[in-house]
Amino acid sequence: MILQAVLLGLIGALGKFDYQLGTLYGFRPIVLAPLVGLVLGDLQQGLIIGASLEMIFLGAIAVGAYVPPDVITAGVLATAFAINSGKGVEAAVSLAMPIALIVLSVKNFFRAINPVILKFADDGATEGNVRKIKIVHWVMGLFEVIQYFLIIFFAYWLGNDAVINLLEKIPQVIVDGMGVAAGILPTMGFAMLMRMTVNKKNLPFYFLGVILTAYLDIPILGVAILGVIIVIEKFGFLGGKKENKQLQTEQGEINDDEEF
Repeated sequence: MILQAVLLGLIGALGKFDYQLGTLYGFRPIVLAPLVGLVLGDLQQGLIIGASLEMIFLGAIAVGAYVPPDVITAGVLATAFAINSGKGVEAAVSLAMPIALIVLSVKNFFRAINPVILKFADDGATEGNVRKIKIVHWVMGLFEVIQYFLIIFFAYWLGNDAVINLLEKIPQVIVDGMGVAAGILPTMGFAMLMRMTVNKKNLPFYFLGVILTAYLDIPILGVAILGVIIVIEKFGFLGGKKENKQLQTEQGEINDDEEF
């Protein structure tokens, strides 16, 4: 149990460390949940749960002042508890959001010390001392990495049995309802994402994807490949630097009025 808790803590720390590198989206549930499944001996469930949670948290992206629920701890702990309880996706869905919101509150409490540390970065910027800014970046980042490791380690080590017992006492009708919710919530994730990305210019491509899947029975992978081809052509990646520069200039002239 302790070894599993340590490994799960390291997985959470890995997800948080991804931010230090500018992020390759390695913190998402679709990446971390399979690792959890691998540690707990059920890679298949890890893949299934990870894909389901990814769809739910699809729109959980920090934009401006919006701070989304914590997807790292939600992905790791919800997957671990669901696999250990044998309840699968239904249990993961029921646990993910409460875990994400609780950890978000804990993070906000610890972030009260951030302004104290950031003052050194401000001083470095005033002095033109880049090294001081880098040190603050790594100190704050590694502090949060350790914080995530400890939260996930103790939450799993101390709470695994309690959570499993709680899940076993949940009536079957509620479990079935969570299974239905697992199919509905991804739609909400897509809706949240579309609010940030869809405008008059790319809306036709959205309906093109719907038509291809709904009426021509083209698999999602085929639509994704077609989308990549359209992006390559639209942004002129194969046309040289001149065309790219011209396209970027045109993109910069698009007004916000095009957005819904």
